[in-house]
Amino acid sequence: MEKNDFSQGKVSGNIFSMALPMTAAQLINILYNIVDRVYLGHLEGVGRLSITGLGLCLPVISILIGFANLCGMGGAPLCSIHRGRGENSEAENVMGNSFTLLLFFGVCLTVLCLLFKRPILYLFGASDATFPYADNYLTIYLLGTIFVMVGLGMNPFINSQGFGRVGMMTVALGAAVNLVLDPVFIFIFQMGVRGAALATVISQGCSAVWVLGFLTGPKAILRLRKSALALRWQRVRRILALGTSGFVMSLTNSLVQILCNATLQRVGGDLYVGVMTVINSVREVFTMPLTGLTNGCQPVLGYNYGAGLYGRVREGIRFTAISSLGYSLVVWILVMAAPQVFIHIFNSESELLEAGIPAFRIYFAAFFCMAFQFIGQSVSVALNRSKSAVFFSMFRKVMIVAPLTLLLPGIGWGVDGVFWAEPISNVIGGLACFITMWLTVYVPLGRMKDGI
Repeated sequence: MEKNDFSQGKVSGNIFSMALPMTAAQLINILYNIVDRVYLGHLEGVGRLSITGLGLCLPVISILIGFANLCGMGGAPLCSIHRGRGENSEAENVMGNSFTLLLFFGVCLTVLCLLFKRPILYLFGASDATFPYADNYLTIYLLGTIFVMVGLGMNPFINSQGFGRVGMMTVALGAAVNLVLDPVFIFIFQMGVRGAALATVISQGCSAVWVLGFLTGPKAILRLRKSALALRWQRVRRILALGTSGFVMSLTNSLVQILCNATLQRVGGDLYVGVMTVINSVREVFTMPLTGLTNGCQPVLGYNYGAGLYGRVREGIRFTAISSLGYSLVVWILVMAAPQVFIHIFNSESELLEAGIPAFRIYFAAFFCMAFQFIGQSVSVALNRSKSAVFFSMFRKVMIVAPLTLLLPGIGWGVDGVFWAEPISNVIGGLACFITMWLTVYVPLGRMKDGI
């Protein structure tokens, strides 16, 4: 019997039933790297260099996550739409093709990154002082790329079937293992950054095994079957087209991190690369609930759109918009009021605090406008509007942040110019994305009658 019918009950309740466990999952997921940074940042004598070295690896990690999103966030909304239409066989074929793509990308990325890691890290802003820490972490992390692909890439297919709690357990399991192993490897075995990376790889392996166990087991509505693994170009094209939004977002995030680190290394040195690492860590924490909420609405919106229930789709968009904006305003107030509290979590050196507090207030000056970007992107992905989602992924980062990161320091703004690029892009890019979605999706849906 079909379960998790999103066409029944309150739309807000359906979204919350997905968003709450997905938000918890997102928050738990950041423990993979956040816990590493907390432990490494407090290593006696080398804390700042260790956390800076790990920060240099983040663009590479973002690229790996981007490929996982390309397949997972591309295939999962399609599964929701097909399931809403009662086409479960095609939904399983989409999932199987996504899994094959994840394995292919995982192998290729592992080989390429290991071959070129040294020039990559120096290009990304490493110095002779920070390279050994970055190299030690990245080498071990890359050996677990397949685990990253499977765990992150296939978990959306659990969520798209309405099993939000099971999806949460995927990352909860990995995070718990990481939380236990980190201090053991870092401090007891005195492995430093290599211990942090090894703990992360093992924890991601546990998550991957959990995901595959559920998707091949009897409780799943849609199962991962051997017969669905053979690639079909038309299906692959649809997966990649829809997943390109999440991929471009991760790729552009990586590009901006590279430009920021390289520019900060040039105009401010290792200290400001460390400040940016702490800022990115805090930003990840605060954006994860926003990601969980907007990702949580996608299965509900996609299912109802596939079922032709356009009034419920509009209701879901309104609820997601109000909830996301309310949350982001609260976070903005907190981080602007007491940035030093968040810096202390990662490192307590006076030099880092002195440089970090003004940088925090600049970077997060318009954080609440990020909600508009997340809402517009998630609605476009949920309703299979891939071109719009891809455009606005590129617009904010590539067309606004990247040029400003290079331009502003050169016209006298110094290191502050790197941090000002983010709030400027939040306002322009966020509002442009949301207004476009409202005019081209929300308003036209109001003129459509329910029923396919």
